[in-house]
This record gives sequence, structure tokens and C-alpha cells, in this order.
Amino acid sequence: MSTLPQVNTKPDKPRKITVQAFFARGGTLSRAHPNYEYRHGQLEMARAVESAIAEHKHLLVEAGTGTGKTLAYLVPSILSGKRVVISTGTKNLQEQLYFKDLPFLQSLFAQPLSVCYMKGRANYLCRQKVYDAERDPVLSGLDEIGDFQLIYDWEQKTEAGDRSELRWLAENNTWWAKLDARADLCAGKKCKQFDRCFITAMHRRAAESDIIIVNHHLFFADLAMRDQAFGSILPDYSAVIFDEAHEIEDVAGQYFGMSVSNTQIQELIKDTAAISRRKLFATPELDRTLIQLGDQTEQLFHLFPQEGRQGFREQESFLAEHGESYGELQLALEALCARLELTEGVLEDTLPLVRRARLIQEGLRFWMESGDASFVYWTERRGRGLYLQATPIDVSQALTARLIDRVDSVILTSATLTVADSFDYAQTRLGLQAARTLRVESQYDYAKQALLYVPQRLPDPRQPEFTASAAAEIERILHASRGRAFVLFTSYQQMRQIYQLLQPRLDHPLLLQGDAPRNALIEAFRETPGAVLFGTSSFWQGVDVQGEQLSCVIIDRLPFAVPSDPVVAARIEAIQHHGGNAFYEYQIPQAVLALKQGFGRLIRSTADRGILALLDNRITKLQYGRVFFDSLPAYRFTTKFDDVRDFFHV
Repeated sequence: MSTLPQVNTKPDKPRKITVQAFFARGGTLSRAHPNYEYRHGQLEMARAVESAIAEHKHLLVEAGTGTGKTLAYLVPSILSGKRVVISTGTKNLQEQLYFKDLPFLQSLFAQPLSVCYMKGRANYLCRQKVYDAERDPVLSGLDEIGDFQLIYDWEQKTEAGDRSELRWLAENNTWWAKLDARADLCAGKKCKQFDRCFITAMHRRAAESDIIIVNHHLFFADLAMRDQAFGSILPDYSAVIFDEAHEIEDVAGQYFGMSVSNTQIQELIKDTAAISRRKLFATPELDRTLIQLGDQTEQLFHLFPQEGRQGFREQESFLAEHGESYGELQLALEALCARLELTEGVLEDTLPLVRRARLIQEGLRFWMESGDASFVYWTERRGRGLYLQATPIDVSQALTARLIDRVDSVILTSATLTVADSFDYAQTRLGLQAARTLRVESQYDYAKQALLYVPQRLPDPRQPEFTASAAAEIERILHASRGRAFVLFTSYQQMRQIYQLLQPRLDHPLLLQGDAPRNALIEAFRETPGAVLFGTSSFWQGVDVQGEQLSCVIIDRLPFAVPSDPVVAARIEAIQHHGGNAFYEYQIPQAVLALKQGFGRLIRSTADRGILALLDNRITKLQYGRVFFDSLPAYRFTTKFDDVRDFFHV
């Protein structure tokens, strides 16, 4: 069980807390919270979560911004007496739950709360790697060697081994990967440090906890591995609650699919060579095996498309022409496994390497030979890496088999789950057609706080002249808003083009995605009066800037997914194959939820006010625009720039 950080709130602790007594007027929360405001929707959501867990039902809740949904699912989870996993979209929300919300709740409950906070393995130090590095240095350069002593001293004092304790460690640090606890080089129970391992300790804390806080990536990594002998992370649980649940389809698709890359094999070669020398089992025969594996990898991966992200359906003809190259790579991987398995006395070092090679073999075999029509197969070039990917076309089947049919209660909540007031899209895509649903309206008065502006004189965003016209319109809006804006784009290329056009024409401090880490850019925006931040998809969600510092959100176009993307194209084709209308059943709902997320950056408190500007007037001119309007909050709407000026009193 984890010890929660302490808070100073110490109200009278009632002998018995119920959901009703906690959230009601004059209840526990009203007496404890300095800024308490009764919210009927919060109580309604808490009751729905309470009954779903108690009655073993699944539930979807769209809770508008300002509902107080975090407490609305935490309190009934605590009171349920069952083990509940809380899965969030970001580590930031994880930290808010563990370091802020749960300590506050602990101050209101007489009994200690049994809570665990779990991250991916790469966030934790590997003790064995530290001891190996002390004897056989793996770090290079004065900075790495100098920092190692700090890490060595910290390893002897830390209880969790979590890199977040190292405040001086840069986010983009390169040498942490040489010492972290990721599974690639983990020997599991055969490791000498298994009983003292930080990962082992994390698992033990989880096994003793009633509330386990994870993020979506960790949750689905665990779900994908639960049926395997090695790698399961979470203990059994009765319920799971997904916050920021609109992200689930994409994240689940990553983990229910597979990926093999040339860089993955190159890392295996590099690690095998380094470990064999440190542990004294290197031989000329092993070196030749590694060289041959590298040559066969280069030969095979060079045969695939070398640019961009492309669908691939030609496995049969590819094997007919290049089957020998594929077979030679599989034989080279098998030869490596055989040599490592014959090595005596260093099983804890060779076992992870063999496991990695076997997984690569299986992945290659599935991608090249399975012919499973429920997956879309594609290739992607990222820097020097070429990735062979397979993604489920429909994740609902895997979710149903692995999660929905196995767990008593699956609860999804987000500010963006409905399209035109309906949960049909989310229920269908996620296999939750029989789930209960609840919509909780936001506490904000959008008609007074926000103005939605759609200029009519801009060309269609698909036309080449749109970029220059959009830049001129953005300049005009930013002049009226005095900066204080997010300018959000659906493509990185469009962002760069418009930024370059506007940079010499604007006097406001400009921040551009890619110039600094995301968190650093957000912090700089908060602290810089009149700043303007240019960003793409990563800034459409999970960003909370309250107050007049963010008074305007500008979006360049309706955020339709690129139809030529191999995963999107396969899902469109599957819907059409079954007689559906992919545009209305998939493409429009996906774009609606993305637009709601982007607009959701603006109004984050009852005191916020500002302009939402959408430069894509297809929303007013084409029939499908009505679906977007029916899905958005009741913003005041205008097509006149004079109303924008009046709003800002320019």
C-alpha cells in the first residue's frame, strides 16, 4: 500500500461516508472544500458510477468541463470496497490524482486509503544495471560519468526508483535508457536483484492496493500481455475507469496490433554484442552470427517502401519474389537464439535476448504469413527506422474478448464521448452497445463566456490559396485578441507555413511546437503576456490554461483524419463493405470529437471567456456541418468580424 502525500484539510471525519452524504448540499465535500459549489451533475455521475460498480454494469459518462468528474468517480471507487483501476490519458492527470485529489480525499476518510501509482518500466531504475555499470562502465562522456555517481548514491536511498524524483534529469536525457528497467534486458525472477527490484516492489504495492492509478498505455500494454507467462503488470481487478476515454480506440489499436522494425533488430544486435563482452561470453562465432543478422536485416528491410506511411497488401507476391531474403533473416534470428541458448552460466543475461529475438520472429511471421484479414498492414519510415505494422481494423472485438467480457464493470468518462447528443459512435467502436450511458452538462455558461466565429470569405481549406488567406485572418484575429491565443492545426506542414508567413508580421511573443518540449512551451505560454502558441494534435487535448492568458483558440480546418492513411482507409473500407456509410458513421464522428477537444482548451473555469475561431466555413455551407453544430456546446455564434472586435472591446 502506498502512503499518500499529506494535505492540511482536517474536517470532522464522519463514521460513515456515502456517495449521497459526500456530494450533497451540506455534505462532507461542502464542509471540507474551500471553493465548494454544489453540482447536481457531479452527484448524478457519482451515483451512476456507484451503481455500475455495485451491479457489475458497464457505463459511459460524458461529463462536461467543470463537472468535477474526478471526485465523482474516485469517491464511489473508494467506497465500493473493490479493487478499481483508474486509467488516465496522461501522466500529468495520473500525478494530479495521486498527489492532489487522493490526499484531499484521504483527509476526509477515517480509514487509510490503499492506493498505488504505477508507471511504465522505463520510468524506473534497474539496480542490476547500476551494479553492472559500476564494475563494467557502459556510460561514456564526462556528463554521463559525472551523473552516474549521483545515480549511484540515489539508488541506495530511493524507495521507488522513479526517475521523476530526479528533478535535475532532463526530459530528453539519453543515458537513462542504459540504466532503466524496461523489459528488453530484464531477466525477471532469474535476476539476482529480483527481490529488491523497483518493478517487483511496484507489483507488490499494486497487489496490496484497492485503487491502482495507471495511464492508458500501461493499461493496454498489460491487457495485451495478460495471457502470456511473462510481462503481466496489474493484479486482478473488479472494475476499471477510463478518464479521457476518447483516446481508447487509438491506444488499444497500438497494443492489440504488432510492430517489427529494423531498429528493433539493430538494438538487439548492439545489446547482445555489449553484454557478451561485459559478461565474457563473446566468441568469434557469436560475432559472425550478429554480423550476418545485421546484413540480412538490411537486405530485407531495404525491399519495402522507404518513404512515409503506406498500406501494404502485397505479402503473397512479395514472398514469391523475395521469400529467400525473408527466410534468411528468420534463419539468422534462429541462429542467434541457438548460440545464446547454448551459452552456459549467464542465463539471466541471455534469456531476455532470446525472448526478444523470438518476439521479432513471431512478429515477422505474423506480418508476412498470417493473412489475418481483421488487421491492416502498413509500413512507416521514421528517421532511419522502417517499421512493419499491423493494426486491428476493429478494436471492439479485442476489447470485448479481453476486457468487457472479463471485468465486472468498465466505466468510460470524458468531456467528448457523444456526437449530436448520441453515444452510438463510441459504443459501436468500443464494443459497449449494452452499456449504460449518462450525459452530464457542463457548469459553464457557454453562450455568455464564448463566441464561435466562422469567417465566410475564406476559400475552401483544400484549395492552395487557403494558406495565405488563413494567415491574414489569423493576423486579424490575433490583433483583436492582443495575442493570448492557441493557433491549432491539423497538419504540421500547414502550421509551419502559416507560422513562417506570420512571424515577421506579428509583434506578439510566438511559441512554435517543436522548438521546445511540450510542457516547457505550455509553461512559457502561461508566463508570457500576450503569447501565441502554434501547435498541432498534441495541443488539442490535455492542456489546461485558465484565465485571460488564453482568450482565443483558432483552428485552421475541420479535423478530418487523412483518408489515405492506411488505418483510416481500412476502417472506411470495412464499414462500406458491410453496407454502411463510412463518412457519417466514422469520419464525421471522429472529426466532431477532435473539434470538441480542440475547442475545450478555451473555457476552463466559470471566469474564463474568449473567442473560438474556426477558419473552415464548410461547417456552415455543407449539410454535414449540422452534425458539428449539434455536437458543440451552445456557444454564441457569428460570421461577422465586428462581433469579434466587440467581444474584445477593440
